[in-house]
Amino acid sequence: MVGVWPGDGPGSGRGGEEYERAVGAIAAGLRGAGPAEAPRRLCEVAVDLLPVDGASVSLRGDSMPLQLAASGGVAARLAQLQATLGDGPCHHVLRTGAPVLARDLEAGSCADRWPVFTQQALGSGVRAVYALPLGSTAVCVGTLDLYSASPGSLTAHQLHVALLVAGVMTVALTDLPFDARDADDGWLSGLAADHDRVHQAVGMIMAQLGVGADEALARLRGDAFAHDLTVLEAALDVVARRRRFDMP
Repeated sequence: MVGVWPGDGPGSGRGGEEYERAVGAIAAGLRGAGPAEAPRRLCEVAVDLLPVDGASVSLRGDSMPLQLAASGGVAARLAQLQATLGDGPCHHVLRTGAPVLARDLEAGSCADRWPVFTQQALGSGVRAVYALPLGSTAVCVGTLDLYSASPGSLTAHQLHVALLVAGVMTVALTDLPFDARDADDGWLSGLAADHDRVHQAVGMIMAQLGVGADEALARLRGDAFAHDLTVLEAALDVVARRRRFDMP
């Protein structure tokens, strides 16, 4: 689930000491945290341990990733932007289960790959994005996205630490007790409700325009981006009948 880098783990001299420090920092960051707090705490730990300025975690959804937690406003906005656009490093990770290490968003390859996301990220002061899978290439349950204001690559040790945080995040998400998942006030119930609202809005757009689900979701995403809304905010407008797609 978490890759081990040769010569950079426990028992390898200075690398071993740094690894133990990272393990201790993660344990300290999670101390006393309930299920609802753990993802945000781990995002904050990632920012403390790594040369990044923000972190967010998103869960896989049927039609789009669902932002679960973030270390701050910029990270939260970029996670929501990827969900709204249906594009960005997070989506590639969800499709393939492989990490995306975009060390400089000003490089032409990034602009060609994710033109709108790259423009928005650069406008937010972000120059590099490192997106890591939660889970494995076989079963990817979400992503840990790390954002840096400076371009550059993670060292082997830094990537090992990032994968360690992603592994702990995966365990935190998949090893929740049953009642934490399904209680009416549980932290996952709110995400499920948000996801249901998006599906409801997509269904209403399908009925209004006579189009399929993929086209309806694309219309919802485009409308959200055009009005500087998240896709959930746009969906809530549709569900509340403040926005229709069959009227000018």
